[in-house]
Amino acid sequence: MRTVMASMKTLLFVFLHWVLEYAVCRNVILPAGNLYRVAGFSLSLPCAVSGYEGPRTQEFEWFLYRDDAVGRQMGVVSTRDKDFPYAPFQPRVRNGEVRVERDSGDKVRLVIQRLRADDQGKYECYTPSTDSTYQGNYSALVTVKVIPDTLQISYSRSLTGQPVPEGAEITLTCSASIDSEQLTHLSIMFGKRGSGEVSGSGAGGEVSTVREIISIDKLLGVVPGRSYKARYDDGEITLEKRNGEGGQGVYVMKMRAVQPDDTGSYFCEASQWIMDPDRSWQKIAQRTLDIGNLTVQQLAESLSVTASPKDRVTLQVGSPLILTCEVLGLPSEVNSGLLVQWMKRGSVSSSVVGTGGVEVEVARMSPDGVVSWGDDLSKANAGSMEKVAAGKYNLKLFSAQPSDSGVYRCVASVYAGRRNPGPSTPATLTQRSDGVAVNLKTKDVLISAVAHLPRGPLLKRGSTITLICNTTVTTTGPAQVQVQWLRWPLPPLVEKRGQNPDPPVVEKPTLVAALMYDGVANIYVTGSEVSIDRLSAISYRLRVHAATMDDQGIYACHAVAWGQNPNGDWYNTWVKAESNTVTVYLYARAADLLLIPLVVGVSSALFVGIAVVGAVTCCFMKRLARQRTRK
Repeated sequence: MRTVMASMKTLLFVFLHWVLEYAVCRNVILPAGNLYRVAGFSLSLPCAVSGYEGPRTQEFEWFLYRDDAVGRQMGVVSTRDKDFPYAPFQPRVRNGEVRVERDSGDKVRLVIQRLRADDQGKYECYTPSTDSTYQGNYSALVTVKVIPDTLQISYSRSLTGQPVPEGAEITLTCSASIDSEQLTHLSIMFGKRGSGEVSGSGAGGEVSTVREIISIDKLLGVVPGRSYKARYDDGEITLEKRNGEGGQGVYVMKMRAVQPDDTGSYFCEASQWIMDPDRSWQKIAQRTLDIGNLTVQQLAESLSVTASPKDRVTLQVGSPLILTCEVLGLPSEVNSGLLVQWMKRGSVSSSVVGTGGVEVEVARMSPDGVVSWGDDLSKANAGSMEKVAAGKYNLKLFSAQPSDSGVYRCVASVYAGRRNPGPSTPATLTQRSDGVAVNLKTKDVLISAVAHLPRGPLLKRGSTITLICNTTVTTTGPAQVQVQWLRWPLPPLVEKRGQNPDPPVVEKPTLVAALMYDGVANIYVTGSEVSIDRLSAISYRLRVHAATMDDQGIYACHAVAWGQNPNGDWYNTWVKAESNTVTVYLYARAADLLLIPLVVGVSSALFVGIAVVGAVTCCFMKRLARQRTRK
């Protein structure tokens, strides 16, 4: 039994030793064949070795067995022996056309830059032994078939070299075909080299930086270049394949709305692809055809925006205001969208017309001709904006008011090549005109306002608060006054009637009521019964009925003068006056003052009455009890 077990252990040890030796034996690997490559183009054969002993950097030797050499071996190139190549390969090895490129110590590739028809055959990759024992395979073979070059490429529409305006559309056409007995695929790519770049490198030259625009890959998928994906998604760059004569494919690329960055040298590149036995795609032929140079003329060089009348306009209030914006320099052959805006800065409230304040939009006309007005929607019924000619736009205010004073500018935003841009589409170029100062002549107006609280009994909760605002307007011609009453909270320190502190700076006033220039009364507070009326030509009254503690505070009136233009329309002169402040304090009523004593008195009387009744009841019950005891 022990003898059998010993024999089994010996056999197992021998088997494991054999497996281990086999697992670590040398193995040379080449791609599976047959490999089809095109004459005149490059061949790259990778070769790797594993399971070896010795140094990490292994040597490699390449042999060729030509189909017409009846199995005769020819040395191609070696990593360790410069004299290794046979005579047909020696000049090609010396000039670098045939070489070995090392990827790592145990991985190399045989590179033949330009295949010849007689390069067809079986290639052997051999690795000289560095092992202690000779085991495994030291070489591998792969068959390479050299097929004729049938890749054809041409163009039917090229660039003329003449400058193209920014926003224009260009169309490039490239034709390509292959005629091969093998199943191969064709891909097409349109690309661009930047201005001043060249297609190759040489002494004193620059290395080309190619930007891929768009392509149709080997599986007929359209693929935009990384730098052009956004424009492709927006539909500005397209590529389609059409059927041409003689079985050729015609590839048409359209680029809409060209930009200055599109300046450069354009080319078309056709590539032939084949699937190797390992299921990987390999590019076996490629041709590039220069289509021409493109120069994009920038819009900024020709665009100009002007506004008229020039410099300054002075008008009487109520007169029509007409401003014209002219946009020149747009290329007629480019279908561009144009957004025109009228902007205004400053008003009569500024010390100088056009200075100060924020620039606001008065009106705009979108590229599709829709007119919209800025924050002051009343202008929509008091004015118009229209296109009177190509590139010419008028803004008209039918009856100019003092608030229309300021500096007007026309702002033109051009969407070159985009007739109907989307809301998020950025403008190609935006330019502003010089300013036109508009000044409205107004009458000299002076206005003053005085507020007071008429004499009378002390104001108490529930009383009627009456405030008077007297105004004075000095001007020529008809005038009206618009009066507003405002109230500030009563500061904590104000305890006595008659103190008139300035309105607190940090507190915002409450608009109580207003009497408009046309006699319309507006009440703005809720919870109080308020009325406002006009007592005379200069006197205005505010009354707060059944006043509550919330109605006390610091009151003031603000007056604004309105004038009348020659057309009979009333306009705001923006001349204002603020009155002095009046403090309104409500005292407690007598009934309120007697309330506490009354409550205390009633409570005390009830307590005394209950005590008396209790004492009488108690005495009566005791007397009744004594009488019953005697009996």
